[in-house]
Amino acid sequence: MTAADKAARMVVESAANAPAEEVPRRVCEAVCEGLGMDGATLALLTDTPSRQLLAASDDAALTLEDIQFTLLEGPCISAARSGEPVAVHDLRHDVTPWPLFGATLRERLPRVVSVYALPLFFGDYVLGTVDLLALRPHALDEEALEQASGVADAVTAALMTTREMLLTGSRAPAWEPQDVVRAHWFDTARAVGALVARQGISQEDALALMRAEAFRTGKPLADITTDILRDPPRRP
Repeated sequence: MTAADKAARMVVESAANAPAEEVPRRVCEAVCEGLGMDGATLALLTDTPSRQLLAASDDAALTLEDIQFTLLEGPCISAARSGEPVAVHDLRHDVTPWPLFGATLRERLPRVVSVYALPLFFGDYVLGTVDLLALRPHALDEEALEQASGVADAVTAALMTTREMLLTGSRAPAWEPQDVVRAHWFDTARAVGALVARQGISQEDALALMRAEAFRTGKPLADITTDILRDPPRRP
């Protein structure tokens, strides 16, 4: 049995008979353990303003997610747009195609050496991505990365049991870590809506303004969201 076969089996077992609110966390942990990685995240609608973080295995994985969400570039963004797995095998020596992401990741996560992103498909539509990180180079070789597409299929199938929760935006998800999930989806969507209403701009432009402010100030995007919701900026 390959590592990918093991991981796919663990994903299926982790979701079986689990309460819907626990499925993303369990699935994320199963992928991480099954593929022998040091961290993993699970997110939906990865390259849109409605991006939704579902789960992260640890603080390093959360930071990886935050960097890509703020900069709107990185492996998961590219995987969502292209529908192809994306690999960075050795951050110590490879030049990434995302200048801001590469520099920021090396600064904030100096121990992370390799990063991988697997697209999640629902039919022909890319639903989101699984991000993987490792503290060693070439954690997945080309064959293992290709086989990991089967793991992504298992993740998508597991998430279908929670589709009603995933598709309704009426309340914040209860998944852990709750404050981070809320900041990366529910509250960010509310802040985008506040800027759209007050400045008469599109959702994409509103999120771009928030990302620019995060980059300018060095604050996490979650902090910018909090500032906007506390005191939404008025139209000049």
